[in-house]
Amino acid sequence: MKVAFLSRPGCHLCDEALAGLREHLAGKDPDQPVIEIEEIDIESDDRLHRLYLERIPVIRIGEETISELVFDPEEFDAAVDRHRQALG
Repeated sequence: MKVAFLSRPGCHLCDEALAGLREHLAGKDPDQPVIEIEEIDIESDDRLHRLYLERIPVIRIGEETISELVFDPEEFDAAVDRHRQALG
Protein backbone atom coordinates (compact mmCIF):
# COMPACT_ATOMS: atom_id res chain seq x y z
CA MET A 1 0.00 0.00 0.00
CA LYS A 2 1.29 3.45 -0.89
CA VAL A 3 0.99 6.35 1.51
CA ALA A 4 1.54 9.84 0.11
CA PHE A 5 3.44 12.18 2.42
CA LEU A 6 3.18 15.77 1.18
CA SER A 7 5.78 18.17 2.51
CA ARG A 8 8.44 20.65 1.51
CA PRO A 9 12.10 21.17 2.36
CA GLY A 10 12.79 23.05 5.57
CA CYS A 11 9.43 22.24 7.16
CA HIS A 12 10.13 21.19 10.76
CA LEU A 13 6.57 19.91 11.25
CA CYS A 14 7.06 17.72 8.19
CA ASP A 15 10.33 16.34 9.55
CA GLU A 16 8.66 15.50 12.87
CA ALA A 17 5.62 13.90 11.24
CA LEU A 18 7.73 11.83 8.85
CA ALA A 19 9.92 10.61 11.71
CA GLY A 20 6.79 9.70 13.68
CA LEU A 21 5.29 7.86 10.71
CA ARG A 22 8.49 5.91 10.06
CA GLU A 23 8.84 5.01 13.74
CA HIS A 24 5.21 3.90 13.84
CA LEU A 25 5.64 1.71 10.77
CA ALA A 26 8.87 0.21 12.11
CA GLY A 27 6.97 -1.03 15.15
CA LYS A 28 4.34 -2.85 13.12
CA ASP A 29 4.00 -6.62 12.78
CA PRO A 30 6.33 -7.74 9.96
CA ASP A 31 3.64 -10.13 8.71
CA GLN A 32 1.40 -7.18 7.79
CA PRO A 33 1.46 -5.98 4.16
CA VAL A 34 4.20 -3.48 3.39
CA ILE A 35 3.35 0.21 3.50
CA GLU A 36 5.44 2.35 1.18
CA ILE A 37 5.85 6.06 1.89
CA GLU A 38 5.87 8.21 -1.24
CA GLU A 39 7.36 11.57 -0.29
CA ILE A 40 5.98 14.41 -2.43
CA ASP A 41 7.60 17.84 -2.42
CA ILE A 42 4.74 20.30 -2.90
CA GLU A 43 7.20 22.89 -4.21
CA SER A 44 7.68 20.76 -7.34
CA ASP A 45 4.08 21.38 -8.44
CA ASP A 46 2.34 24.77 -8.40
CA ARG A 47 -1.08 23.19 -7.88
CA LEU A 48 0.06 21.11 -4.91
CA HIS A 49 1.84 24.14 -3.47
CA ARG A 50 -1.35 26.23 -3.63
CA LEU A 51 -3.51 23.45 -2.18
CA TYR A 52 -1.29 22.27 0.64
CA LEU A 53 1.13 25.02 1.68
CA GLU A 54 -0.78 25.93 4.85
CA ARG A 55 -1.71 22.30 5.61
CA ILE A 56 1.56 20.36 5.41
CA PRO A 57 2.53 17.83 6.38
CA VAL A 58 -0.36 15.97 4.80
CA ILE A 59 -0.67 12.19 4.78
CA ARG A 60 -2.96 10.62 2.21
CA ILE A 61 -3.97 7.12 1.18
CA GLY A 62 -5.54 7.21 -2.24
CA GLU A 63 -7.94 10.13 -2.26
CA GLU A 64 -8.41 10.16 1.52
CA THR A 65 -6.54 12.71 3.61
CA ILE A 66 -5.51 10.94 6.80
CA SER A 67 -3.89 13.82 8.65
CA GLU A 68 -2.72 17.39 8.31
CA LEU A 69 -0.13 19.31 10.35
CA VAL A 70 0.61 16.40 12.74
CA PHE A 71 0.86 12.63 12.47
CA ASP A 72 -1.96 10.82 14.29
CA PRO A 73 -1.03 7.12 14.65
CA GLU A 74 -4.52 5.98 15.65
CA GLU A 75 -6.21 7.70 12.70
CA PHE A 76 -3.48 6.39 10.41
CA ASP A 77 -4.07 2.79 11.54
CA ALA A 78 -7.83 3.18 11.16
CA ALA A 79 -7.38 4.55 7.62
CA VAL A 80 -5.01 1.72 6.67
CA ASP A 81 -7.55 -0.81 7.95
CA ARG A 82 -10.35 0.88 5.93
CA HIS A 83 -8.28 0.78 2.76
CA ARG A 84 -7.22 -2.83 3.25
CA GLN A 85 -10.84 -3.85 3.73
CA ALA A 86 -11.88 -1.92 0.62
CA LEU A 87 -9.24 -3.74 -1.41
CA GLY A 88 -10.56 -7.05 -0.22
